[in-house]
Amino acid sequence: MAEASYKVETQGDVLRLRAEGDWSVTHILGLDAELRRLGTEGEPAREAVFDMAGVTRLDTAGAWVLDRTAVALEARGAKARYDGLREEHRILLDKIGDLEHERGPRPKRPRTAIEVVERIGAGVRAMWDQAVVGVAFLGEVMRTLGAAINKPRRLRLIPLIHHMEKAGFDALPLVCLLTFLIGAVIAQQGASQLQKFGAEAFTVNLIAIIFLREVGLLLTAIIVAGRSGSAFTAEIGSMKMREEIDAMRTLGLDPMEMLVLPRVLALIFVLPLLTFVADIMGLIGGGVVALTQLNMAPMVYIERLRSAADFWTFGVGLLKAPFMALAIGLIGCRSGLDVTGSAESVGSQTTRSVVRSIFLVIILDAVFAMFFSAVGI
Repeated sequence: MAEASYKVETQGDVLRLRAEGDWSVTHILGLDAELRRLGTEGEPAREAVFDMAGVTRLDTAGAWVLDRTAVALEARGAKARYDGLREEHRILLDKIGDLEHERGPRPKRPRTAIEVVERIGAGVRAMWDQAVVGVAFLGEVMRTLGAAINKPRRLRLIPLIHHMEKAGFDALPLVCLLTFLIGAVIAQQGASQLQKFGAEAFTVNLIAIIFLREVGLLLTAIIVAGRSGSAFTAEIGSMKMREEIDAMRTLGLDPMEMLVLPRVLALIFVLPLLTFVADIMGLIGGGVVALTQLNMAPMVYIERLRSAADFWTFGVGLLKAPFMALAIGLIGCRSGLDVTGSAESVGSQTTRSVVRSIFLVIILDAVFAMFFSAVGI
């Protein structure tokens, strides 16, 4: 079977393309670039005739190349038509032409600046939509909590204690280690800088204020978001993927009451306790550095802590903890319920859960910091 070939003849303002041979995908690769130039170079013709009498075979790739060439010639003002077509070739070319017509011209790509603005707008709108969904989900949780308070038997204590153990007590070793190290690092860096001004004694004030008000809670909340919030999303998402939640609804069980409320309450209960432990470990880490680098006696360190930090310095972090726990629990459980029927969805929702939780935790911390500063605490 002869390979695909063509000849171009020009008679006045009529361009005639004589196609011959096997116009299939295995034989037209060498003609593709030539036909692209044919549609864009040379003098424009009034009419373009494709003589198909010599074509022995035509598949979808060959038909698409011919149709693309015809469209390019028509864009330059030529009227394209086919001569000598077999019936099966005509059907194939008509189908390719219909598909191209349905697809339409490619939209012009917007300029970079406009595209950036569009993406920013889409991101802001997505954040607003997520905020609306989050508020609605918070309302559902509050309604379920109110029903549980009205009828205490509906509160599932065993799952609540189980999730308190998983989200809180199992996280203690990690929280203790990281906060101890961070406290030591803050003390070491603070002492190194304050020694230049002969004010190394104020290292204790630095540790107390930074760790008790901000770093202890913030670091603990980020650990819980990455550890427990992601676990909530993966657990509920796997149940959603296996249609276990649909089965619960079929049995008359409320997923909010069975799955969401115990997890959210567990975080609200354990995050203040974890924050308390994190504060103590951070102060101990700072005390070790003060003892080794500043030669400060333990009793002197404790006395300086008492003078540097009052009740509200310690209480501010504990007061913010339940709100951050609520945010982490809501985002983790809601992301799990948003999972669709694929394993990829579980992974993507888990990632989004962690990112959103950490983002919201930092936002809440900033809002509380401005509020307490405004009221003089």
